[in-house]
Amino acid sequence: MNSDPEDALRWEGDESGASAPSLPTGWTAVGKGADEVPTEHDGASSDDRDRPLGNGALLSVGIIGGVFLLYTVGWVIGAMNLRPSARFLVSDEMYLPWFWISVAAPALWFLAAWVLTRGRAPWQRILWLVAGVVLLVPWPFVMTGVMGA
Repeated sequence: MNSDPEDALRWEGDESGASAPSLPTGWTAVGKGADEVPTEHDGASSDDRDRPLGNGALLSVGIIGGVFLLYTVGWVIGAMNLRPSARFLVSDEMYLPWFWISVAAPALWFLAAWVLTRGRAPWQRILWLVAGVVLLVPWPFVMTGVMGA
């Protein structure tokens, strides 16, 4: 039986030598004496990247993500409707890469806005996502609709 000689000098529940309990990151003490309760991030640099989104921001990001998904479908339909009218202007070698880039643009914008705004305020992330909603409107679909021109 290996035991530390100091173990004989401690009783169960003796907190001498042990650090005081602290609240996990993200929890806040309230009420009387809340100022004295330490948290795990006290004394360390707090990183905003680990801070979760609030309910409103999470709902906004979900709605905007759904709009981007609809934009992807709109770009597929709109660009396919453009192909017959653009056949005499451009070859397939020019049309197909730009078709796939236009289809992938909403997903790429969402991913870029999500990654590049990490650690910033949620309103900045939502602002960049809304800018993508404005810039990436599938104009071929909007102008011709499902039936085409």
